Amino acid sequence: MFRKIVIIAASFAALIAPLAASAGEVGNRVHDQQARIAQGVRSGQLTYGEYRRDESHLQAINAQRDRDLRHDGGHLTAGQQAQLNRELNRNSGRIYFTKHNLAHQPGA
Repeated sequence: MFRKIVIIAASFAALIAPLAASAGEVGNRVHDQQARIAQGVRSGQLTYGEYRRDESHLQAINAQRDRDLRHDGGHLTAGQQAQLNRELNRNSGRIYFTKHNLAHQPGA
């Protein structure tokens, strides 16, 4: 089950990679953080709960980015970009913490 979720998440990341490359700095950072989460799952550093929590935070940031892009005709204002970068900075710290705490997947 967990392996299936990882495969689906990796497939989703691969599908949006071309979009992220053309979406600017925020899109690239979202893509990079998804890759860090996937690597943490593969290595056993993230438990299922940690994976879900980190991915949920990242999806919320990405949803806000999508709303901002739709609202402003496909562009982010400087303020929106700064806010999203602050949220991504906090999320990056969360990912680092969950990958380096003592919780690990069973059998990993």
